[in-house]
Amino acid sequence: MDTTKQYCTIYIVRHGETTANASGILGLDTDLTEKGKQQASSLRDRFKNIAFAAVYASDLVRTQQTAEILNLERKLAVNVSALIRERNYGSMEGSDEEIYKKRIREYLTRMEALSDEERWKFRFLPDMETEEEAVSRFIRFAREVAVAYSGKHVLLVSHGNVMRTFLIHLGFATYRELPTGSIENTGYIKLRSDGVDFFIDETVRIHKSNG
Repeated sequence: MDTTKQYCTIYIVRHGETTANASGILGLDTDLTEKGKQQASSLRDRFKNIAFAAVYASDLVRTQQTAEILNLERKLAVNVSALIRERNYGSMEGSDEEIYKKRIREYLTRMEALSDEERWKFRFLPDMETEEEAVSRFIRFAREVAVAYSGKHVLLVSHGNVMRTFLIHLGFATYRELPTGSIENTGYIKLRSDGVDFFIDETVRIHKSNG
């Protein structure tokens, strides 16, 4: 890593707990629970001495609510972008998670035999976004932010699945080492970027297993 470069430091946060999280509903955009609001408040205290130059959230309610709580004592606008929203589950949006798993059981079995590279492009259902598609838009946005805020700190509130796949893409872990559910609500990634490369400095409440 070139230490003479001006890197943007980006904190990528998963939103607080939602009513959908608590009831096991997949992809449904719902409000934060009281627990989720408290999680965001606790994280705000942790971030209180960081001078963020900008705050971004996905265009979904749960991330915007989390960002507003994190931004409560700052005089910054919460900027919104669909590029950092959760992976699109297509016709399965709003389904019970157990029903979803039953419907794609055959695909999950097939996926187990795939390499990480093959999983990257695997499409479970015709109208469901692949992990490659989701993370490609996420990376494009993060790079734009890094260039725009070189040498500064930026807060970005997003979603667990796209954050998990982003970490796998960066080589932080394999799919087996970072299974679904590895990132807690308000868990976060701290990284630096020059607009091209990403360097992970810290992960908090993100649980990497031995695979």
